[in-house]
Amino acid sequence: MSIQQKLKDKLNQREASGSLRKLSVADKNKIDFCSNDYLGLARNKSLHQRIQEAYTNVSDIHNGATGSRLISGNSEYHISLEKKLASLFQSESALLFNSGYAANTAILSAIPQKGDTIIYDEYIHASLKEGARLSFANRFAFHHNDLHDLERKMQKATGDVFVVAESVYSMDGDFAPLLELVTLCEKYGANLIWDEAHSTGVWGREGNGIACMENLHERIFARVYTFGKGPGVHGGCIAGSEVLIQYLINFARPLIYTTALPLHSLVSIEESFRFQQDHMILQDSLHASIQFFRKALSTYPSLEPHFIESQSPIQAVKIGGNQRTRMVAIQLQQSGFDVRPILSPTVKEGEERLRICLHLYNTEQEMEALLEELSIVLQNTPISVEN
Repeated sequence: MSIQQKLKDKLNQREASGSLRKLSVADKNKIDFCSNDYLGLARNKSLHQRIQEAYTNVSDIHNGATGSRLISGNSEYHISLEKKLASLFQSESALLFNSGYAANTAILSAIPQKGDTIIYDEYIHASLKEGARLSFANRFAFHHNDLHDLERKMQKATGDVFVVAESVYSMDGDFAPLLELVTLCEKYGANLIWDEAHSTGVWGREGNGIACMENLHERIFARVYTFGKGPGVHGGCIAGSEVLIQYLINFARPLIYTTALPLHSLVSIEESFRFQQDHMILQDSLHASIQFFRKALSTYPSLEPHFIESQSPIQAVKIGGNQRTRMVAIQLQQSGFDVRPILSPTVKEGEERLRICLHLYNTEQEMEALLEELSIVLQNTPISVEN
């Protein structure tokens, strides 16, 4: 059998199971309840103008970075921005990466060594799992937010131990118990790697995340921040000690062997956080919208059992079954709501769901209308919620 036929057979299997992925373009005529643009900064015209003005005022403009940061791609702007990010995230140092995915892959593939142990929450991002897979360390998952299961695995761990968790989980929208994780890591001498992807910009002073907000940042080995969600731009960084950053510069392959972020991306990151500093009311307004949505949800007793408890912008509705979940999403889209299904294998089979993302620009009327339509669709579409 030819490789082309093997690939086609794999695609046919996906299609038969209802899990075939396809690229799609967001329909601007529908109300956005699917993007990660929580604060509306990706579409904010004032921020766009500030980025354009700042970019124009840079004296040495290049369209591209021209190479890796270890060859020709580094610049004074990179260095200056990293110092500002380290100050923002209250760390000794910070290191830019082309994306949160690259940062997550880098830290877990570079630091844990053969004989060490990585123990990660089963719901962490695919990028972190990829980084763990690329390392030579032993790796084990613990049940989601289950500290007892984590401790059992820590007691059996060998070498240096790395615990991996996220501030806000992307599929359920719930929070990791940071204080308890920090305390447990200190008890066993483990190193916590903390992914702030979905909390960057949404929590903390000037958007510096949950660890800083809870004043636990100094007790964490490494923190990863992503700029393509709340901040509305692109890129990511790792914040931690100077020793950590220097080690990554020397051993993190996703940094060493890729072309650096271009100047426009650097300017966009800097201006996004400046804008957030000047408009902290954006955070307050978003959290008020989340509270409104949860209160409005409580008026639909038939809906509440399907929703996972969440005080974040991510509101997950468990449906179960790829075909059934896709059917509900299509009906909502036909009614003007851009809600996307999350299907297996992205989530476990039986836990397929809709992921509703709330944004600063979603009005109360739009949120109420979505819940009303969802209640009608679910009543007319027999479903089973799998726990």
